[in-house]
Amino acid sequence: MRFSELNEEQIVALAISLEEEDARIYRDYARALEEHYPASAEVLNEMAKEEDSHRQWLIDLHREKFGDHIPLIRRQDISGFVSHKPLWMVKSLGPERVRKQVEEMEFETRRFYERAIPKATDAGVRKLLGDLAQAEQSHEALAEKLGEKIISTSVEKAEAETRRRLFVLQVVQPGLAGLMDGSVSTLAPIFAAAFATGDTWATFLVGLAASIGAGISMGFAEALSDDGSLTGRGHPWMRGFITGLMTAVGGLGHTLPFLIPHFWTAFVVACVIVVIELWAIAWVRARYMDTRFLQAVFEVVVGGTIVFVVGVLIGSA
Repeated sequence: MRFSELNEEQIVALAISLEEEDARIYRDYARALEEHYPASAEVLNEMAKEEDSHRQWLIDLHREKFGDHIPLIRRQDISGFVSHKPLWMVKSLGPERVRKQVEEMEFETRRFYERAIPKATDAGVRKLLGDLAQAEQSHEALAEKLGEKIISTSVEKAEAETRRRLFVLQVVQPGLAGLMDGSVSTLAPIFAAAFATGDTWATFLVGLAASIGAGISMGFAEALSDDGSLTGRGHPWMRGFITGLMTAVGGLGHTLPFLIPHFWTAFVVACVIVVIELWAIAWVRARYMDTRFLQAVFEVVVGGTIVFVVGVLIGSA
């Protein structure tokens, strides 16, 4: 059905459905955020209450003008009408993204009321649609205004810290664990193969197998370690994917130079990349894990050097 084909009763019925759906979406968003962002959840619950009042105005109007039976007309029944992203696509994006989505929803609803006004011939219907259009216009900034009222600077800082903590738990930690394992654990087999064979291609194949194998192993180990429900570490398979990917990347970094046919050139380039990898690991530890940079450098370099020397000694034996 096209919007131009709707009569007055259908317009009011569609408006009721829109207000009901928007209120439900706001409450879903609030529930998704309430654990880590309680102040933002309170903002969204206030928004839902506003939509409930709009819905009641429309129901009262429909009962007065058209009777008690309200036809079921939803946004998806109207060709070209607006649609909103489902909860699972936005709940992990934090309060700022949700607030932006709310503002977009209010803007879209206001446009609906503005388009509906010219189609209304009844004075009461026309007046209510105009009032709702004005209300939605003021509500486009309601989330921001309520945020200014409810979300203090200290709460914003707390939510920012929560976002940072979740990012560290769900992305940085599994990525760092994978990068450390891939960069350090593959040093011994790669450089042992290099000095044992003196063949860059054979060394590359050993490094490729070690890196991919370690990535798969670490990915499954991380994914099966816990489901994240108690630790807050996020979805296990996403965490496993990050760990496995970074493990493979860490090993492949100093494996790829052995595609260079000249052995000592490949060896020197690989050593330079190892230094860069270890430096990057130390920087991430200092940046996100509250470790002093020099301490992180010392810990990572010592561990990496020991593994590197073991690989060279075994390969030279």
